[in-house]
Amino acid sequence: MKSTHLSLIAGAAVLAAITGFATVTAPGAPAETGAKSAALLPVERSSLVCPAPSTSELAETRYTSFTPAGEGGDAKGTAELKPALPVVDDEDESDPKKAEEAAKKAKAKADKPVLAVQEPGKPVVAEADGADAPALAGTATGRLAPGWAAQQTTEVTAGGARGLLGVTCTAPGTDFWFPGASTAKSRQDYIHLTNPDDTGTVADIELYGPEGALKSDVGDGITVPARSSVALLLSTFTTEAVDQLTAHVTTRSGRIGAVVLSADDGAGSDWITASEDPSGTLVLPGIPADATSVQLVAFAPGEDDADVKVELLGKNTAFSPAGNATLHIKSSMTAFADLKDVTRGEPGSLRLTPVQKDRATPIVAALRVVRGKGDKQEVAYIPATGPVGARASVPDNQAEDSTLSLTAPGATAKVKVTASAGSDGGEPAVETYTVKAGTTLAVTPQAPDGLKGTYALTVETTSGGPVHASRSLARAEGGVQMFTVQTLPDDRGTVKVPSARQDLSVLDD
Repeated sequence: MKSTHLSLIAGAAVLAAITGFATVTAPGAPAETGAKSAALLPVERSSLVCPAPSTSELAETRYTSFTPAGEGGDAKGTAELKPALPVVDDEDESDPKKAEEAAKKAKAKADKPVLAVQEPGKPVVAEADGADAPALAGTATGRLAPGWAAQQTTEVTAGGARGLLGVTCTAPGTDFWFPGASTAKSRQDYIHLTNPDDTGTVADIELYGPEGALKSDVGDGITVPARSSVALLLSTFTTEAVDQLTAHVTTRSGRIGAVVLSADDGAGSDWITASEDPSGTLVLPGIPADATSVQLVAFAPGEDDADVKVELLGKNTAFSPAGNATLHIKSSMTAFADLKDVTRGEPGSLRLTPVQKDRATPIVAALRVVRGKGDKQEVAYIPATGPVGARASVPDNQAEDSTLSLTAPGATAKVKVTASAGSDGGEPAVETYTVKAGTTLAVTPQAPDGLKGTYALTVETTSGGPVHASRSLARAEGGVQMFTVQTLPDDRGTVKVPSARQDLSVLDD
């Protein structure tokens, strides 16, 4: 046999071993000709990154990590979040011995997990105070990988960063859009870049205002060292003060987690998470019933302008806001619409669709939502998000501080909601809801029986849909109704694995 034939046989054997689903056919045996459908299997590895929570010494942060109960494979696995390494300034390296010692201590600290899930279906919690709470990065494997989720919730009671800040830890990626960021003088918006891997990465940041791209040389070639996190003030990227803009983060190499921490002098602070990937139709779920101000920020990243229909999916019906039935979005320019108190005492979600169905220009979008008035304002952000799909989870719920918003932009849907066991005790609780087509249903979830600590919510679409969802946390402090909103896109806990068949007939001369 020729050496090339040997190489091909070896390659086929390796492929069979990797997939785990290859059917090995001996030479001369009849080959199977029927194509087999791909198997839907639990993922065996998941990664998450969380930004550094706050720069305020008054900050109180709670980290929560959770893997939903379900089929997760046979391997026991681990699910750990560890501190990111601090980025060392050049000044700190003036004394090589001190720098080396500091690096060793930082690495030893980073090797100790802050959170480690022990079993599916039960969240784990860790707490940190002050401005030194680190960014986190980690990996889940085996039966703890499918649907692994984490949340960090921070409360700051005074100062420029006042507010309830919540952010879902995200999977690292290479491309992120942030409509709703700002370089205005009243805003302090920091973009946090976290690298979970063992090699450095290089990122670029572009800013787009109502007139197009903002001039900046600072956003090119930003280095994020291995297993480290950096925070960059957006107003230092440009001399232009722009109230509403879109930030675009891409990587030249490697992958990162990216999120924007926004502090507003008059309305508190919260995180802006990335919008769903550019699409012709977007859903932004979970506007609170008592919202006093709702602002829509949208951006068309392609070469074509976009004309979109704006609809509020309310408690009983869908309608277009007066004066804002449509929005024209110029290519590579940020568009803005002030929807004011559009919900008028009822919960709602926003749907954006192309005015002309045959001209669906991809866009990204987010909402800036304010509750309260005057010096009692509090702000949160709702990005466009994908549907719940098969399943989505969100940790860090307490007895009565959570509201779950479910919206069915197309067909009526049925949804199963599971409240997990508590972090310190309690039995899971299950409820089912019907969400009528074109409406938003806001519910206070049933807490687990005998709840102690915090619990996680898992949402599953059982029929109809699609369903888009978000969870808001609310907390009164000093007369301010502080709140934060996290969306629930599909957790991608399963993956299609194609079946493979070895066909040695290709080796014949």
